[in-house]
Order: sequence, then structure tokens, then C-alpha cells
Amino acid sequence: MEDKRKKTMLSPSTKENIKIYTYKFRQNKLSIAGLILVCISLILAITAEWIVPYPTHIGAFVDYANAGLAPSGQHIFGTDIIGRDVFSRVIYCFRGALIMSVVVLFISVPVGTLLGLIAGYHHGTIIDTIIMRITDVFLSVPALILALCIASILKPNMMNSMLAVTIMWWPWYCRLVYGQASSISEEYFVKNAELVGASKRYILFREILPNCLSPILTKMALDVGWVILMGASLSFVGLGEQPPTPAFGTMISDGAKYIPNMWWMTIFPALGVAFMILGFNFLGDGIRDMFDKGGH
Repeated sequence: MEDKRKKTMLSPSTKENIKIYTYKFRQNKLSIAGLILVCISLILAITAEWIVPYPTHIGAFVDYANAGLAPSGQHIFGTDIIGRDVFSRVIYCFRGALIMSVVVLFISVPVGTLLGLIAGYHHGTIIDTIIMRITDVFLSVPALILALCIASILKPNMMNSMLAVTIMWWPWYCRLVYGQASSISEEYFVKNAELVGASKRYILFREILPNCLSPILTKMALDVGWVILMGASLSFVGLGEQPPTPAFGTMISDGAKYIPNMWWMTIFPALGVAFMILGFNFLGDGIRDMFDKGGH
């Protein structure tokens, strides 16, 4: 009996949908490449302290005897102006970048989604007006400018930079879900649920939200790269992670002062940012194609 229950845990239609989604995802070769890049990024972030050749160079370390060395067998990405191994520090940057993107999306996605669901379901009411006008105020200011303004008020560190990006990120999900929820709330299955006396919580989270998951998941995958870029921008101007902890933006900013003579100090951290952004963008495209009902 136990074996039979395990075999019937997934209905035939669910298994068929999984096969269809998997097939669509595999059809996009760039999405496979994106998944590989994302997996590599995750592995580097998790194992950074154990795989870098010079773990002591991640923190406060000075070795002027080996300062400013070009890429070589001993230091494949070269060293910076105080002798720290650039490769070790670039690898460690993956952890900070991923932590920032996870924390920002972990907070902003639920907040924006919930507000968008409420406003969309109460379309045309005072609740809709209040929520969406507040959202419009945030969206009217360029995202980077708003994040810079918030971060400049707070003490420059990793936590406050995440807070600054989170504050300006939730409106995008609110606007996205609002458009979806406004349309779905007029569908017959929602009206039927209202007629049989279903609670608003049930309608929001069991009827409307599942039909909004496709664009939400796609945007989340694409937004990881944008959050990483936003975090790098804040650290570039000194409002993110503070030295001696390595951060992509800080390393690029420090190295830019010594271009073209010590080009490796800027080029390799910039390539690290591009590596992560490309991976998550390709993965996001694959997820979008996977949920595309018009696909083959």
C-alpha cells in the first residue's frame, strides 16, 4: 500500500506538466548555460573560504613585497597595490553578491506581491488608490538614484545597502502583480469562489496568486542580476560593503585608479559581475520560455 501511495503522489497531469516545462527549458540552450553559470556561482559562494588559494588575503592583509604583480602562475589574477591576491578576493565577492540578492528579494518579493494582490483584487476602490499611488511615487524616482539617496543617509555597510535596495525594489513587484491580479479577479473562477462564500484570503492566495507565479518567478530570476549590479554600484561609490571585506564595486573602484598599468585589478572583478549577471539573465529567459503558454 505504501508503494502505491508513493507512485500516485503526483497525478498524471502534474507529471505531464513537469515534462512539458522541462522540455521547454531544455529547448533554450542559453537557459542551460545560464543554469550552469548560476550553479558555478552558488558553489563559489558557498565554498569560497576553502577553495581560494590565499584565504588570508580576504581580510586585512598587507604584502608590499608582492604588490601590483601582473597575472602569473602564482597569482592568476595578479595582486592589488598592497599585495593581496585578486583571484581570492574576486571569488569571495560571489558570496556577498548572492547574499545581498537573496535578502533583497526575500523581503521585497513577498511585500510587493501581497500589496499588488490586495490592490488588484480591490481594483477601483480606495485601497487600490492608496497602494498604487504610493507605488507610483517610488517608481517615479530612478531606482539607482533612490537607492543612493537612502544609502547615503545610513551608515555605509552591507546591511544598510541591502535595506536601501529593498526599499526601492518592492514597487516593481507590486506593479507587476497588480496588473495580473486586476485581470484575474474578473475571471469566472474567482467570481464563483466569491459566490460560494470563499474568504478573501482563500481567493487571494489560492485562486489569484497561483496564476501570478509565472511572471513573478521569471522576474525574480532576472532581478538577481540587477540586484547584484545595484549592490556593486553602491559599493563602487563607497556606500556598500566596507574594506577590508572584498566587494565587486569596491574592487572595481580601487582598480580604476590604476588603469591601464594595473588593468587586472578592475577587469577581473568586472568580469565576475558580468559572469553572475549573464547567468541569472539567461536562466530568467529559460524560466520565461518554460512558462510561456504559446511555446511549443
